[in-house]
Amino acid sequence: MISTRYASSVIIIIMLALIPTIIHSYLDLKTDDHLSAQKISQLLGSYQSKPTQRKPGWGEETFASYDWIERLYSNQNGKLVRLFVGRSYDHKRLYHHPELALSYGKDLRMVGEINYSEQPNIPVKLLANESRPVIAAYALLYDQQFVENAISHQLMNSFMQLITPRKPMTLFYVEAENSSEKTIFTETDAALVLESAIKDFLAMPL
Repeated sequence: MISTRYASSVIIIIMLALIPTIIHSYLDLKTDDHLSAQKISQLLGSYQSKPTQRKPGWGEETFASYDWIERLYSNQNGKLVRLFVGRSYDHKRLYHHPELALSYGKDLRMVGEINYSEQPNIPVKLLANESRPVIAAYALLYDQQFVENAISHQLMNSFMQLITPRKPMTLFYVEAENSSEKTIFTETDAALVLESAIKDFLAMPL
């Protein structure tokens, strides 16, 4: 015969366990902040853009991204910067080595981190190839806050993410060739495009 002594406690535990299941599996609740990567201006400062040749389903297949762009921005001096912005509820797909997909075959390695821009302060990861003149950089945004350490961020927010509707993470990624890792990043065209894209994104009405 099963004791009923702990029945109430067991029921409470089961009900608590059901909360994330109901929220994320049955109801699949998600927040909508009305921001959109696709609404980022095709003209950022003096840089005009054109889309790359990615297939329409590439962003969803690679990053589980429901809203993404990849464009080539260039100015009158011929400087070319590739910008990717993608949003996903699967955060790990965005923050776990995005360069493997976005800069495939270019053997980019993490070379440092900087806090770029003052308003807002943007933690930026810097990547480069030691033998080829190509650099890349990216920043992550979650719930209107920039993420410095994605793994720590997800661990610290894991409980709230279980019991509340999912919120998207946004990846901003730039790549520029003919740029050495010894170049000061804040003085590069990639940095200008990155900052302009982020500010244009954050300026959208909520």
